Amino acid sequence: MNSPVLFQVLNTANNMKVGVATLNSPQTHNGLSLDMCHLLAEKLNEWQADDAIALVIFRGAGEKAFCAGGDLHGLYKAMQDNAGGHAWGNTYARQFFDDEYRLDYQIHTYPKPILCWGSGIVMGGGVGLMMGASHRVVTDSTRFAMPEISIGLFPDVGGTWMLARLPGGTGLFLALTGAQLGSGDCCFLGLADYALGSGQWDELIAKIQGASWSNDRNGNDLNLRRLLLDLQPATGFAPGPLQQHYGLVRQACDGNDFDAICTNIAAWANHEDPWLKRAAGTFKAGAPGSARLSFAALNRVRLLSLADVFREEYIISLHCGAEGDFQEGIRALLVDKDKQPKWNPATLHEATDAWVQRFFQIPWPDSVEHPLANLEQTAQDTAEV
Repeated sequence: MNSPVLFQVLNTANNMKVGVATLNSPQTHNGLSLDMCHLLAEKLNEWQADDAIALVIFRGAGEKAFCAGGDLHGLYKAMQDNAGGHAWGNTYARQFFDDEYRLDYQIHTYPKPILCWGSGIVMGGGVGLMMGASHRVVTDSTRFAMPEISIGLFPDVGGTWMLARLPGGTGLFLALTGAQLGSGDCCFLGLADYALGSGQWDELIAKIQGASWSNDRNGNDLNLRRLLLDLQPATGFAPGPLQQHYGLVRQACDGNDFDAICTNIAAWANHEDPWLKRAAGTFKAGAPGSARLSFAALNRVRLLSLADVFREEYIISLHCGAEGDFQEGIRALLVDKDKQPKWNPATLHEATDAWVQRFFQIPWPDSVEHPLANLEQTAQDTAEV
């Protein structure tokens, strides 16, 4: 049986090395499993302690995806098995979100450059891996999105931190519609740093191996940046639909009036632009509870540190594993595949601000410390190894 993550160490022009981690589950579009989280975290620790490793590269096996999300089937089974229905009683969800968020935070705070080759599908858990990389590359095949509203979840893996920091209204729009972004829009919003052709992978690796590297983080960052900029097509990529409709999206989705924002998005259901029309359709078919939860969560985390955001998301995610919409969304999309979810609450009117407050309540006993309480300390201890 093949490993779910393949690791390779490449030589360069001098004695320095490059570590390459390839997510190796193309049949699931490289969906992020618990095993993958463990393997990646362990190898990142090893490469961090190895003075010969100058930088790290993430990529996905196959041509279709970098990473299309997390272990939804495993989480679905765990929700079914959680007979008590309490958020803290789902032990698999507790472990999965703990390990996934720790890995994401490790990437954000990694002391060596990480290049993420975000070609093909980059969604959900894949966004979590890519977002923290110091050099984020998208290509002409990139499909970047946080489509959690379609499965009764919310943009986690640090997604609330990312979306809350986008220009007013755009992050909320992406959360409520699951709208897909190509390379042009990713670069426009600052969600990616470089745009290359999907066929330039071999050229990129040859350039990296042909260069000389050092133990100096800043020097390696600068060298990698120059190398990537030199590889970018001179013509660039055409502006994407979000950039084209940027003013309209901001006008429709900025502010604190949840009902007005929902009305504005729904009004695009018959828009002449197919991208906006699809965004409205996804929003209207999505979980009303997820819409309210995303709106509330983005407001709550806007000024929090990254570590505090992961701690907040952990609480919310455990509640999502017990409230019902997450299980129902996975059932309708991936298990029974009838695409007829029965959301509860069933309407935006029922998904009130008072209703959503339950998702922010600590679900564990008073005697238990937050499982991610030591997030910063763990990263610091690893850096000192």
